[in-house]
Amino acid sequence: MKWQDRKISTNVEDRRGQSSAGGFGGGMISGGGCGLKGGLGILIIALIVWLLGGNPMQFLGMLGDVNDSGISIGTGQDYTPSAEDDEMAQFVEVVLADTEDVWSALFQQMGKTYRKPTLVLYTNYTSSACGTAQRSTGPFYCSADEKIYVDLSFFQEMKTKYKAGGDFAYAYVIAHEVGHHVQKLLGTLGQVNDAMARSGQKQANELSVRLELQADFYAGLWAHYTESMFHSLEAGDIDEALNAANAIGDDRLQEQAQGYTIPDSFTHGTSRQRHDWFYKGYRSGDLNQGNTFQEL
Repeated sequence: MKWQDRKISTNVEDRRGQSSAGGFGGGMISGGGCGLKGGLGILIIALIVWLLGGNPMQFLGMLGDVNDSGISIGTGQDYTPSAEDDEMAQFVEVVLADTEDVWSALFQQMGKTYRKPTLVLYTNYTSSACGTAQRSTGPFYCSADEKIYVDLSFFQEMKTKYKAGGDFAYAYVIAHEVGHHVQKLLGTLGQVNDAMARSGQKQANELSVRLELQADFYAGLWAHYTESMFHSLEAGDIDEALNAANAIGDDRLQEQAQGYTIPDSFTHGTSRQRHDWFYKGYRSGDLNQGNTFQEL
């Protein structure tokens, strides 16, 4: 992908090296201390700070790593991003700017205004309106704050663990999460989440699959227009994205993890489905062909 020296998005929030717990109930407190020593004492003091009108997270951040209490809050003072990390962060900024331009144009064609999401870069864990964002969960979109959360180490994991490296493979992941934001703006995400809440587990999983495949379609749609609008694709880019879609299908991941698959438990779709819906978006360039709730 041709991305160097191109416009970057101003909607990136860089929290790398400044991880924070996702609130006092965010699962970051375990075990330690009694009296005013350890976690309990820290929480009491933080509560007093809050009652006095202060920001308890700033207080916790001043403490650095509190190992004996079970609370681990990184101050970022010892964090120095590598040149490779900074280059990847800039790449993410360019990809996000691309999605902003493409979706702003498509929304304008629909007579709508595209509201741009924020992308949060973090290290290991950070807070979100949907709970604690953790490296182990991978990139995700939180509809409550309209932010996309990405730990850049995930892209290295794609390359080494899933054999799905390449800049356009990483761009596909970002475009997929932006696709969920598009679903929110169009009302699809809220409707499906409401339906899932009323459904049994099997049906909820099926709805989740359809939602994820539509986000894959939207990622392919973005690829179509970033090529036609900016001529930014290079030979092999689409193959990288398709390889990534194949690598993270539910069936392939389950087979690798446990040696067999449980189709009723799928939440994102099979490798073939993810491959095909991304490719359909890319080939068609037609937003109207992305109704995964009518066909699979």
